[in-house]
Amino acid sequence: MASSTLFSPPTFQGLRPTTKSPLSLTKSISTVKFTPKKRSSGAIKAELNTSLVISLSTGLSLFLGRFVFFNFQRENVAKQVPEQNGMTHFEAGDSRAKEYVSLLKSNDPVGFNIVDVLAWGSIGHIVAYYILATSSNGYDPKFFG
Repeated sequence: MASSTLFSPPTFQGLRPTTKSPLSLTKSISTVKFTPKKRSSGAIKAELNTSLVISLSTGLSLFLGRFVFFNFQRENVAKQVPEQNGMTHFEAGDSRAKEYVSLLKSNDPVGFNIVDVLAWGSIGHIVAYYILATSSNGYDPKFFG
C-alpha cells in the first residue's frame, strides 16, 4: 500500500493536494529558523536612482546647451568654414560644398536642431554614467564637506 501511494501521481483540490505525499517537505521547512543579518556599521548609504540621475543629467545638459552655450557654439562653428585663396569652396564654384540645410532646420527660435539635441543629450548621458560609476565604487570626492 505504501509503495502504491509513493509512485502514484498526487491529486489536487484546486491548488491544495488531497493526499499527503511521503516526500513532503513540510517538516523540513517548518524546522528552518531564519536569523536576521547584523549590520556591521551604523552608517547609512544612500543608493542613487539610475533613471533619475540619467534624466536629470541629460535635462541639465540640454538646458545648458540651449540657453547658455548655444551662441558660443554657433560662433565657433561659423569661424571654421573652410577657405581656399580667401574664398569658401562653395563661392569658388564647388556646388557640392554647400551645407545640407534641411536636416538642420527647426522651429526653435534660435535654431536648436536635432544635431544639437543628440550632441548635448549624449554629453548628459556621459556625465550621468560617470556619476553612477563613481558613486557605485565607493569614490567620494567630498565636494561639499
